[in-house]
Amino acid sequence: MMAGLIFKREPFFKGKSNPDQLVKIAKVLGTHDLKKYLDKYNVELEDEYLEEIGQHSRKTWDTFINDRNADLCSDDAIDLLSKLLVYDHAERILPKDAMKHKYFDIVRDCFDENMD
Repeated sequence: MMAGLIFKREPFFKGKSNPDQLVKIAKVLGTHDLKKYLDKYNVELEDEYLEEIGQHSRKTWDTFINDRNADLCSDDAIDLLSKLLVYDHAERILPKDAMKHKYFDIVRDCFDENMD
């Protein structure tokens, strides 16, 4: 959701089916970390899915920044996005920690100003 908002590309991972959506994700996050995740949790994908996914390098987020969205792609936004979009749930930022991220400082500052 956040990637779609900051890159102005909704939905960001637009797959026609579950397997196709995984392909879209793998084309952005890369297949190296996907395979690490599958191995770590002993998840086996059908050969058909593995063939469809193929091999992909992780794309850098600047690949998706353009004139239409550059104003939304602050360093803090990209940092938070990088912590949210992780295959392994154990490595992904927790919601309570995400809410404490510097990206949301402006929201907290506005709230504090209105409370004074």
